[in-house]
Amino acid sequence: MTQENSIQTVSVVGLGYIGLPTAAMLASRRTRVIGVDVNKHAVDTINQGKIHIIEPGLDSIVRDVVREGFLRATTTPEPADAFLIAVPTPFKDDYEPDLTYIEKATQALAPVLKKGNIVILESTSPVGATEQMIEWLAALRPDLKMPTTNGVDGDIYAAYCPERVLPGQVVRELVENDRIIGGINKVSAERAKAVYRIFVEGELLETNARTAEMSKLTENAFRDVNIAFANELSLICDKLDINVWDLISLANHHPRVNILQPGAGVGGHCIAVDPWFIVNKTPGEARITRVAREINDAKPEWVVSKIKAAVDKIAATGKPRCDVNVAVLGLAFKPNIDDLRESPAIHIAESIAQFSESRMILVEPNIEKLPRQFDGYELTDCQEAVNTADVIAILVKHSAFEKINFSAKPDQIVIDAVGLLN
Repeated sequence: MTQENSIQTVSVVGLGYIGLPTAAMLASRRTRVIGVDVNKHAVDTINQGKIHIIEPGLDSIVRDVVREGFLRATTTPEPADAFLIAVPTPFKDDYEPDLTYIEKATQALAPVLKKGNIVILESTSPVGATEQMIEWLAALRPDLKMPTTNGVDGDIYAAYCPERVLPGQVVRELVENDRIIGGINKVSAERAKAVYRIFVEGELLETNARTAEMSKLTENAFRDVNIAFANELSLICDKLDINVWDLISLANHHPRVNILQPGAGVGGHCIAVDPWFIVNKTPGEARITRVAREINDAKPEWVVSKIKAAVDKIAATGKPRCDVNVAVLGLAFKPNIDDLRESPAIHIAESIAQFSESRMILVEPNIEKLPRQFDGYELTDCQEAVNTADVIAILVKHSAFEKINFSAKPDQIVIDAVGLLN
């Protein structure tokens, strides 16, 4: 039996926005997949052939592979040939990476590891996380010889292989995108390639684990810096009474200029988090990375200040503040998805709820239920919100908002943080 076709069963630990689509794509290639998650609701939902997240095209794939017996979910790891860890990696209050979820996943799978297995870390991680994972495994399984970075083979293999997909396009991009394969040593990289060849049609780019870890952080820090430039331009143009959207459109006619669009901030589990992992490891060197993060982190407060000023202006006409309706359009961290993680729109809405006596109206067409911090509020239809609002804050460029008539009330104040109306 060759090394490639010896991968008969894969365990995916963490069945969220990355883990579940990955498990589904592996299973769709007729590989036995055991999905593991501590969330029993997620496990039960998947075993019914349904999904607990929103991702176009994923529901039908999960339904088919569960029905055919290629995907099964459980709360406890079971033996497999390969283990993929796809759990969250948030940061603590001081921006220090929090590897607690990775450590718990490692502890959970360690008892079922056997000689010849490969453990692949997919979670976005600071440099050195894969080596730390191996140290945890070594302490938990002293009976197994661990691989080393100096080329020494072990009883198991280890690698770091970051995801690099776009929410809303995950099913396609998991298959088509090139993949970075960061082996802890050469033989581990080859073993990891055998796993990803099952479903990846893009190129498999081999490197070491540390470079692979840094590559994911670098990709998102690069994007963060470019977004920060656009967001900084929006602040400058606001002071100079210039339409930033027109400015960027004109500047982008230069053959070597491609400025991104400003927004209400930067959200999601990647761009809003990953650059801090670089800053944490190299604070003296990562100066541009830090400033970009600070600019993007401050943008929601700038939007809040604009909303406050609009409420003050309405109140100055004699209308009681308690009768001023503020419509917040969009809560997701980017257009046309249901993902609220690290969303600047959520931060803005929370701030409005705290500072204002006004009535806040929340609109998010991609979710069915508001998160718990908005208990007491209800989701509202977008056109209804626009028709009744005195102040409208457009925070996410959802395609559903493009169909809305924003001229229902001529005395409304509209704060368009994303250029929807430009």
